Amino acid sequence: MFLKLFKNITLACLVMVITQASALSFTLEVAGKIDVVTDPVKKNYLFTDKQLLAMPIRSIVTSTSWTPPRKFEGISLTDILTRVGARGNTLTIYALNDYYIDVPLSDVEKYNMILAYKMDGERLKIRNFGPLFLVYPRDAAGPELNSPLYNSRFIWQVDRIVIK
Repeated sequence: MFLKLFKNITLACLVMVITQASALSFTLEVAGKIDVVTDPVKKNYLFTDKQLLAMPIRSIVTSTSWTPPRKFEGISLTDILTRVGARGNTLTIYALNDYYIDVPLSDVEKYNMILAYKMDGERLKIRNFGPLFLVYPRDAAGPELNSPLYNSRFIWQVDRIVIK
């Protein structure tokens, strides 16, 4: 009887770990004016979380409108755009809830923002800006980034980018 109960508890714990691990997985779709695609039918590039986490890590220490200074770690938006062969002038960045914001490509060149997946060493979850959060180097770039326009570009729960 004890062995059967132990097996049931072990199985329940395993199911819970697998469920939590899959809940942490995410993707990033990049579409629009790109030269490299993973799906020729949809004409998009779909990054898995494993692919994104394997890319070079960049960090930015900055405050946001919602946080005091924090260390954000993630992928350089430049690296993502280079990987897909992006061409265009504007990035339309979408959140999980279909909220979106247009970001000029010139911002990427000027500020080298990141899509953060960690804050102070902890993975971002949906309830705290995750899975991906577009972060500008607000504190290092001077007062221009501390404005309503740029505050609106700090988009979180990012899951899709369309290049126009």
